[in-house]
Amino acid sequence: MTTAYAALLRGINVSGHRRVPMADLRELLSELGHREVRTYLQSGNAVFTSDCDDESALAAGLERAIERRFGFTVDCLVRGAAYLREVAERCPFPAATLEGKQLHATYFSEQVDAGRLATIDKAAYLPEDFGLGDRVLYLYTPDGLGRSKLAGALAAPGLLPGVTATSRNWNTVVKLVELTRG
Repeated sequence: MTTAYAALLRGINVSGHRRVPMADLRELLSELGHREVRTYLQSGNAVFTSDCDDESALAAGLERAIERRFGFTVDCLVRGAAYLREVAERCPFPAATLEGKQLHATYFSEQVDAGRLATIDKAAYLPEDFGLGDRVLYLYTPDGLGRSKLAGALAAPGLLPGVTATSRNWNTVVKLVELTRG
């Protein structure tokens, strides 16, 4: 069965570092046997279809191919269309009434136990807030991510050891749902 996926690459094309041109990423995904390959923005979002039903295997294959082609390691998460829709539908914040820069989804490589985030005093960061979902953290930053103190606390070294995380603003979350809808 063919499934639509989004590949979320972490930390590429930032200030000219770890450059992965989107045309090259599309070509690479096609060479891996994926179909209907498209990219969105320059920040490492690609959608494709595949007969493979193993997100981890798809991510690992893409990571190996990127390292071979570009000579550096890039963490990749691959998520299916149904999961992406679920993330958008289960947002604990009023996404439809917020600007895209005020709401973010941080996708995780694995489910994070809420107890690992218990050290964060949510009240100290109000009106900023976060909620935990299925392999995702929703982050509400009314003044934007660049001014968020809560985002810094959530990104503290050692808070989530061994977990790969990559964030997208809500506009991108919605666009990836749309692009994987077919």
